[in-house]
Amino acid sequence: MQTPGDADARDAVSTALLDELRSRIPAGRVLTDGPEYARAVALFNAAVEVRPAVVVRCATTADVQAAVRASRSHGVPLSVRGGGHDFWGRAFRPGGLVLDLTGMREVRIDVNHRCATVGGGALSSDVVAAAERVGLTAVTGTAGAVGMVGLTLGGGYGPLIGRCGLAADNLLGAEIVLADGSRVDTDAEHHPDLFWALRGGGGNFGVVTSARIRLHPVPTVVSGTILYPVAQSAGVLADLAGILQDGPDELTADVGFLPGPDGKPTVYVAPTWSGDLAVGNAGNGPVRALARLGTPLLAEVGPVARSATLAATDAMFPPGRMGAIRTRTVQSVSSPLAAVLDRSAQEFTSPFSAIVWHRFHGAATRPPLGSTAFGRREPHLMVELISMWEGGEGEDTAGGGGGRSPHLRWLEELHAALEPFSLPGGYVNFLGPETPDQVAEAYGPNTERLLAVKAAVDPDSVFAATPLPLGTADAGSMPV
Repeated sequence: MQTPGDADARDAVSTALLDELRSRIPAGRVLTDGPEYARAVALFNAAVEVRPAVVVRCATTADVQAAVRASRSHGVPLSVRGGGHDFWGRAFRPGGLVLDLTGMREVRIDVNHRCATVGGGALSSDVVAAAERVGLTAVTGTAGAVGMVGLTLGGGYGPLIGRCGLAADNLLGAEIVLADGSRVDTDAEHHPDLFWALRGGGGNFGVVTSARIRLHPVPTVVSGTILYPVAQSAGVLADLAGILQDGPDELTADVGFLPGPDGKPTVYVAPTWSGDLAVGNAGNGPVRALARLGTPLLAEVGPVARSATLAATDAMFPPGRMGAIRTRTVQSVSSPLAAVLDRSAQEFTSPFSAIVWHRFHGAATRPPLGSTAFGRREPHLMVELISMWEGGEGEDTAGGGGGRSPHLRWLEELHAALEPFSLPGGYVNFLGPETPDQVAEAYGPNTERLLAVKAAVDPDSVFAATPLPLGTADAGSMPV
């Protein structure tokens, strides 16, 4: 039973925490209520109900260090907000202290070395826009509103994956604040085990206040949207699989099902050609061939800046809706699997939901499995199952719905239906507490080393971002 003394002690600790924070960080950037606090706790997914006790809007690495030390000394749970795009709202912990990095969005481009140094709160769109001005681009996902660091730490599938690899493969180094408040710089030569873990292991090892990433001379791609009637799905998907299987590294396509303008499901094909523009844009070229697999409802493709493709995805999935996500990994979309996906698409419960799979191929398959923490390197498809709806349509929240509305029921039933077709594990940026079996297999043979790094740099599990497999590991004398 809680006594008045317990409550007084908690209030005293809270006051002491705030006093310590405000003695080291300008008081206006330490938020506990009011309009600024309300804006700071608004996330992409409106279904997230978790609320922190205090938000620290960090402007410098020193701010991050001070806040980490304060949270530890007062026993307050700690979390980190970058882009705030995570479906589970893992930027927050109940009653915790949030390190809000949204004010640390600086992007510095080194043209000569083709790399960028990006702040921990930089969005993918920030980095692409800055690089584009000098004829370069960064390896990102499909959405511009996603935090660049969080995407990269978890892996980072995207439209340049065939030519340039994962976002994590393009991480060159990072500045990171550890659980004791110390700052270290890590790369392939400095703290190499920590650097290894950051490339695919998620934000579970510290606060990445800045990252150095490799850039590529691909500011413009041939891309767009092709939609087919769902009645043509079997033939379109079969032909498409053959074309992409034999296609070059420069051709990547996101494929799936989306509700069309009339509410009926459509087959969605979003190609990206990252090679020679003349080849990609030719009438008989590899991109426009994808618009001849049937009779399309829409076929709009052509040369476009990468910043425009990111903005288009952001427009499809704006912030403020409620949503949940699941993922599966499959070897290919066989005819039986295609039939399951088709049937589920025809049962969409909302015009904002989607089924999309992303191809893992080309450059991403070439690094040895143990070269980074990322748990899978053979060719595969990462299937993204997205249920989104407007507020007021049900009482579902981000974590689970308990059958309270059709949206999560549709999502969980589809997720379960894909299990017989699926490989073990899954993409960690899209895994949550509902799928411990997938989390357990997410890192494959890299699991033991990953947990050893965690034990070495964060033995008290101060940082909990994307899920790690359960287990124990002896850090030993690992030189992280």
